[in-house]
Amino acid sequence: MSLEEKLLEEMKQAMKTNDKIRLSTIRMIRSSSKNKEIELRRKLEDEDIIKVIQGMVRKGEESIEQFQAGGRNDLVEKEKMEIEILKSFLPQPISQEEIIKIIDETIQETQSSSLKDLGKVMKAVMPRLGGKADGKVINQLVKERLSP
Repeated sequence: MSLEEKLLEEMKQAMKTNDKIRLSTIRMIRSSSKNKEIELRRKLEDEDIIKVIQGMVRKGEESIEQFQAGGRNDLVEKEKMEIEILKSFLPQPISQEEIIKIIDETIQETQSSSLKDLGKVMKAVMPRLGGKADGKVINQLVKERLSP
């Protein structure tokens, strides 16, 4: 079952159970995916939908910070619930040890030795981790591994 099919099934289930927040979150995902599909002028693959959802999680986390600064705890709670629903559609994140192992293998494969090779290593690592880890975390770990 593709991620798009899973979203459709989950949306139907949310309608049946009258779960308003889950339903609205899934509709947001489907809407954002459709916009991305129109932008790219092609049907989205699961990896593309995962990227859309990751972007939505990132925006939600930024919103939480803004709402906390503004003292809007009601909106903070709503945003946290939406992020949990969004994360339920993402692949399970892998441990930091596994990320480091993949980074080390990639550094060996690309024969990288300094921070100058950061771009080359990141370009090789990102497809292998495909949405299972945060890009910022990966970047930080690669920098640590390449630093003398």
